[in-house]
Amino acid sequence: EYLAHSGDMHLPPVSIIVPAYNEGVVIESSIRSLLNLQYPSLEIVVVDDGSSDDTFARAKRYEGSHGRTIVRTLRQENGGKGAALNTGIHASRGELVLTVDADSRLEPASVLYAVQHFKDPDVGAVAGNVKVGNRHNLLTKMQALEYIEGLNMVRRSQGYFSAVNIIPGPLGLFRRSVLDEVGYYSPDTFAEDCDITIKILTCGWKIQYEPYAITWTEAPETIRDFFRQRYRWTRGILQSLRKHSKYLLKGAGFVNTFVLWYMAFESLLWPAMNIFAQIYFLYVVIFFSLAKFVLFWWGQLTVLDIVVAMFCLSMERESMKLVPYSIIYRIYFVVLTDVCKAIATIEELLQVKMTWGKLDRTGSMGDSVAKEQEKE
Repeated sequence: EYLAHSGDMHLPPVSIIVPAYNEGVVIESSIRSLLNLQYPSLEIVVVDDGSSDDTFARAKRYEGSHGRTIVRTLRQENGGKGAALNTGIHASRGELVLTVDADSRLEPASVLYAVQHFKDPDVGAVAGNVKVGNRHNLLTKMQALEYIEGLNMVRRSQGYFSAVNIIPGPLGLFRRSVLDEVGYYSPDTFAEDCDITIKILTCGWKIQYEPYAITWTEAPETIRDFFRQRYRWTRGILQSLRKHSKYLLKGAGFVNTFVLWYMAFESLLWPAMNIFAQIYFLYVVIFFSLAKFVLFWWGQLTVLDIVVAMFCLSMERESMKLVPYSIIYRIYFVVLTDVCKAIATIEELLQVKMTWGKLDRTGSMGDSVAKEQEKE
C-alpha cells in the first residue's frame, strides 16, 4: 500500500555487503533471508574476515546465481569489520550499496522501500528499522523496547530533517558515489557506522530513515555481553566525535551541527546526569524522609514511560506485550546502560586500550523472527 502511492518505483542495481568474522552459527540463515528479498537486481557479496571457524565454508555453499540474485564469497586476512566492508564495496558493482551484519534477517520488501528515497538526488544514505529478534529473557525484551522507542523513534524524527545521526550496521543503504566521496569506512574508531555517518552528514548529504525497511538482529542475552557491546558503542561514538570535532563548531550546517552536539550530550552528559539523579534521590530518601515525594516523582515518570511505550509500539505495529517492561525500564535498564556509558566515557578520556569485544552468536532468534513475521 505504501509503495502503491509512491509513483514510479526506482529500481537501480543494489550490492549487499555482508562482513563476517566467526559467524558460522548465523551466516547461512542470513544469506537465506537475503535471497528472499523482493528486488529485481541484487548482488550479495559475503566477505569472510579471516574467520577461524567454518564461516567461509558455509557461505561458499550459496555462491552462484539464484534467479536474479548473484552470491559471491571473498576471503581476507583479519582486518576488522571496516576493512571487510571496504573489500566488499570495492568488489561489488551495484549503483547502491547495502551493508548488513552477518546476523541480520531482512524483511522481504526492506530493500524495495529503502531504495525509493534515492529518487531525491540529495539523499546519500538511508537508515533501516532495526528490531531485536531474540526476545527470550528480561534483558533482550528490554533491548527490544529500547530499539523501538529509544532508537527507531529517534531516527524517525531525525529522518524528518534528513539528518539521521547513525546509520545502523544491520541495515544501511548508501549511494556508491557518496562512499567514493567520503573515503569509505575508516579503521581508526570502534564505531565505523557512526564515523561514516558523520562523514556523509558533514559533506552535506541527506540521510533518511525508512521505517518499512525492517531488519532483525540478535541482541546480547547476558549482562556481560550487553556491557561489552554498549562499552564499544560508547567509546566508538566518542572516538568519532573527537575525530570530527571541528564540525561541532562550524562547517556542518545548523541541523547537522545540532545532531553532532546531541550525540555528544547523549554520550557524555546524560549518563552522568542520570546516575547523579539516582544517587541524589536515594540521598533525599535516607536523610530527609522524603520517600513519598520521590515515589510520587517516580510514579509520574513510570506513567509517562508506559504511555510512550504504548505510542511507540503502536507506531511500529508491535505487540503490546512489551508495555509491562516499561514499568521497570527506567530504574533497571536505563541505569544499567548509563553506568556502562559512564565507565566507557571515563576510560576513553583516559585512553585506556580496548579491543573489539565481538559478541558470541547463539543463532537463537530464528523462531522469534518467524513468529513476528507471521503476525505481520
